[in-house]
Amino acid sequence: MHYKAFHKLSYGLYIVTSAFEGKKAGYIANTAFQVTSEPPQLAIACHKKNETTGVILKSGIFSISVLKKDLNLKIIGDFGFMSSSGLDKFSGVNFFIGQTGAPVVTSDSVAWLECRVVNSVDVGSHILIIGEVTDSDVLSDEEPLTYAWYRETYKMLAPKNAPTYLDNSKLEAGTITPEKTELPAPEPVHKTSTTQHVCTICGYTYNPEEGDPSIGIPPGTPFEDLPDDYRCPICNASKEYFKEI
Repeated sequence: MHYKAFHKLSYGLYIVTSAFEGKKAGYIANTAFQVTSEPPQLAIACHKKNETTGVILKSGIFSISVLKKDLNLKIIGDFGFMSSSGLDKFSGVNFFIGQTGAPVVTSDSVAWLECRVVNSVDVGSHILIIGEVTDSDVLSDEEPLTYAWYRETYKMLAPKNAPTYLDNSKLEAGTITPEKTELPAPEPVHKTSTTQHVCTICGYTYNPEEGDPSIGIPPGTPFEDLPDDYRCPICNASKEYFKEI
């Protein structure tokens, strides 16, 4: 099976949000699509481990904000790579409370749609949630962000909770047949204090010679010696999304 074939499917990038009993939650989605015209209904695929999934199922409401192409990458980092349980994702964005009670993010968005849940289907790692659109609006005529453009521009990896997540080793191997059970081991890389690492989400490069003064990491600190909870200062992605240059 050639896993890169999955990248030929088209997607957008969206912020899906919900709220229940005063708790707001949201995440970055690349799977949101219209399923009917009468009544107008949308479907989203939510990972079972996402904090927002539980909030949507309890509240029965959600909103979808269509992100614009030229956006602040921090919004991707906050909503895509942080849990709503450990971060107030809404503190740094513009939003309003819609008629259903769901928060609607307007920052870096070209349009939004608000929905009430009418059905949900367990499809394995994810739950397919279908909602009837109750309200919507267009915020800008700017070009919407596509997953393909974002992936190719920033050479990013999909988060592990995304419906489109693919193990990077499978992509690098290209075509894999059922008979081939073992992949050749990669050549070991000699790491030194000067080895730079780039964030595959936004392109930020960590240079050991400079460190990261923004959080007190002194010059001369190798990437391997950074704290396990180190995050990209631009998009907030964790260490696992950095790769060696």
